[in-house]
Amino acid sequence: MSTAGQVIKCKAAVAWEAGKPLSIEEVEVAPPQKQEVRLKILFTSLCHTDVYFWEAKGQNPLFPRIYGHEAGGIVESVGEGVTDLQPGDQVLPVFTGECKECRHCKSEESNMCDLLRINTDRGTMLSDGKSRFSKDGKPIYHFLGTSTFSEYTVCHVGSVAKINPAAPLDKVCVLSCGICTGFGATVNVAKPKKGSSVAIFGLGAVGLAAAEGARVSGAARIIGVDLNSNRFEEAKKFGVNEFVNPKDHNKPVQEVIAEMTDGGVDRSVECTGSIQAMISAFECVHDGWGVAVLVGVPNKDDAFQTHPVNFLNERTLKGTFYGNYKPRSDLPGVVEMYMNKELEVDKFITHSVPFAEINKAFDLMLSGQSIRCIIRMED
Repeated sequence: MSTAGQVIKCKAAVAWEAGKPLSIEEVEVAPPQKQEVRLKILFTSLCHTDVYFWEAKGQNPLFPRIYGHEAGGIVESVGEGVTDLQPGDQVLPVFTGECKECRHCKSEESNMCDLLRINTDRGTMLSDGKSRFSKDGKPIYHFLGTSTFSEYTVCHVGSVAKINPAAPLDKVCVLSCGICTGFGATVNVAKPKKGSSVAIFGLGAVGLAAAEGARVSGAARIIGVDLNSNRFEEAKKFGVNEFVNPKDHNKPVQEVIAEMTDGGVDRSVECTGSIQAMISAFECVHDGWGVAVLVGVPNKDDAFQTHPVNFLNERTLKGTFYGNYKPRSDLPGVVEMYMNKELEVDKFITHSVPFAEINKAFDLMLSGQSIRCIIRMED
């Protein structure tokens, strides 16, 4: 029986206030409006960004809200004007988007869509400024235009990537955020050559994905830098073959790396958001050809300080957003890399829980036990 055009009642994990366990509630999900699609979410995973905003650290808190932005599902129905997607299509919703009309979308160099780029403050849909979620007649806010901690959600069509119908959603759902961010930072931006050296700062999910990018690129030395030495063993699975804990040394880590590598690494990728790590990542690359790529999000008051001579000596500093992938154009190709066994995704997934136990996924991440925990919506 078709549910198109009707309000759907379903279960969602609602955050009523900051830092309090999510509550599984029956909510109403309105039909998609112009240029929107309604998705049935089959698998979602927890990303550190969900936890950060759930804890309401340093941004405008907006509650009640349905979090979640790393997921896979199928299209249930489409709104007016949607031609690229139809019911039954297998898709990944993405926290950013690609309208295909703006200057950024028409540029081969950018993935920062004017219309759909990430907006953490917005809790409603673009078309009418209203939420598609409600409970007892009261609205519940969206998160990142995705809100995947719900059995059904509504997204702008430009934030939904249609993928291979044979791809296992319980695996490829993690490609919709963190894995692509780190992997793309290395392969699309740093672009290490075969046999080169790469330093990865921060060995969380994004850093491990950056290391995987270095491994796939054929880097010979992949140096993991992290303040937590417990992460080093796990990182070996992602190609990391040398480790540095800055706390073990009485000099700046960039000096330690320069000594290890005869003047510096060829490439570095910073995945922590720590301003000190950003500076170290830049200063540890070799003069003449070294490239450092910043991925982590700094605090709003941070300032990057380094001597201009570091640039004059032909070191390059770059930044990246979502690994420079355009969601609709490029994400299907990343899924194909997984299908062709060119990219390993399964090793990022350390845990899996049914939707009813979603708070356990938060506990696992907060205690540092999980890289990615898959939440099964249909158990």
